[in-house]
Amino acid sequence: MKKLGRIQALAIGGLVAVALAVTFAFSFARAQSASAGQNQPGKSRNAWHWRSMGHGEGRAILGRVMRQLNLTDAQKTQMKQLTQSFRQSTQSLREQLRAKRQELRQAKESSTFNEALTTQKLTEMAPLQAKLMGEGFKLRQQMLAVLTPEQKAQLDKLREQFKSKRAEHHGHQG
Repeated sequence: MKKLGRIQALAIGGLVAVALAVTFAFSFARAQSASAGQNQPGKSRNAWHWRSMGHGEGRAILGRVMRQLNLTDAQKTQMKQLTQSFRQSTQSLREQLRAKRQELRQAKESSTFNEALTTQKLTEMAPLQAKLMGEGFKLRQQMLAVLTPEQKAQLDKLREQFKSKRAEHHGHQG
């Protein structure tokens, strides 16, 4: 059972890291399209954003952060190219993960718990998640390389402000 716990922890950790990396990536693309006025016709900007991104408030926060960095048009173009390349290069990986998650959900919905099948599915997912995480980290580094030293300093400052606000918020909740 300990092995299953480690695999589950790895899977959850991988999903969280991938979600954060992808959130960061898509926020750049969204900031680019919002600043260029390329919203989809007939849909409000926020409605399109929430439906297409699917990760809620985290993406909106990152989009605001990117706008605060005052990216140049060239930087926005580079960010958009990086995110598009990331999406294309990881599409197969994401589809494989989606299929494995569906298989895991189906195994979970069975009337009896099959630990061996669950362990197998999680074990199959772990290398896919690790690869996707690695690609996300690579994307993050590529995006940071696009920023000027001043923008990186501003990003660090914004990150610290967010951490202190989050700590303050969690402190008030108990």
